[in-house]
Amino acid sequence: MSQTSASEGEPVTPAHEQLAAPQAQQGVTALLERGRTLSTPVLRAAVDRLAPPMDTVAAYHFGWIDAAGNPTRGDSGKAVRPALALMSAEAAGAAPEAGVPGAVAVELVHNFSLLHDDLMDGDEQRRHRDTVWKVHGPAQAILVGDALFALANEILLEQGTVEAGRATRRLTVATRKLIDGQAQDISFEHRERVTVEECLEMEGNKTGALLACACSIGAVLGGADEATADALESYGYHLGLAFQAVDDLLGIWGEPAVTGKQTWSDLRQRKKSLPVVAALAAEGEAAERLGELLAADAKNPEIGDFSEEEFADRAALIEQAGGREWTSREARRQHATALAALDGVAMPEETRRNLFALADFVVVRER
Repeated sequence: MSQTSASEGEPVTPAHEQLAAPQAQQGVTALLERGRTLSTPVLRAAVDRLAPPMDTVAAYHFGWIDAAGNPTRGDSGKAVRPALALMSAEAAGAAPEAGVPGAVAVELVHNFSLLHDDLMDGDEQRRHRDTVWKVHGPAQAILVGDALFALANEILLEQGTVEAGRATRRLTVATRKLIDGQAQDISFEHRERVTVEECLEMEGNKTGALLACACSIGAVLGGADEATADALESYGYHLGLAFQAVDDLLGIWGEPAVTGKQTWSDLRQRKKSLPVVAALAAEGEAAERLGELLAADAKNPEIGDFSEEEFADRAALIEQAGGREWTSREARRQHATALAALDGVAMPEETRRNLFALADFVVVRER
């Protein structure tokens, strides 16, 4: 397992601590709100193209209406990807508006994946309310997810420019990798052992690829050359791995009030997430006991849910074996690698500061 220079027991902190100050976090909040404000009208217009009842189902998923069809100001997510797409355009010297089609396209693909993932994982809650498949049924979750993916390509290609074609290629490659990652994730659930390297590859596909696309697509639409787009993509890829490492921590130890999911969410789904895989790769009694429990699970794939005490015991074994600490360090390492990818990119200094601040925001999310 890769290591960082962090001392034993050191918590995850941003590499640039000054960016985690309240003032910097207010700046990140403003960037997220700008991304939401500029992209949401275009996103809503895209969803309106869908035939009934898919338009309504999609509106429910995005948090624009409740299950009865009434307008609501529900939680539609942090809008990290749209914010990155707009900053990507600015990194290329273009106006943030140049990145809006890319922001919308990436958000459509992201939500296509959420609709399908919730169904495949059996998740009944997202953003503190029932998931689409729970409310509208599995068929609608599949159909609306497919429709959002088609809309993403439509939104880009109707721009009719060479840059739009380049952007679409990056989006389709990222989507294929995302699907690869989901397939890997599912296959891991039925395996006794998964290596740390395999887990990082899966998470790089499932999370890193689309975040990487968000970080380059605005630049491509803004006329950036391939070298600039590739560097921004590398920033996004490693930021995605940092994001997922933190998400893996939340998937086991996160508070339901923060995550919107059940306690021990990833353990309930038998996920081989980074803390689990890192714990299994360690030595000692806790790692050995955890391995025995997961081996028993693999031999009984139809086993039902465990008690809360059993999940708590498994989480404790993961922590005792070092899986929690290792994952925190990995989040920090990927964060530093993401920032280093920007070293060779010429961009306005304000945009660079914003990209640094958003990276810090991702790593210091509530855990």
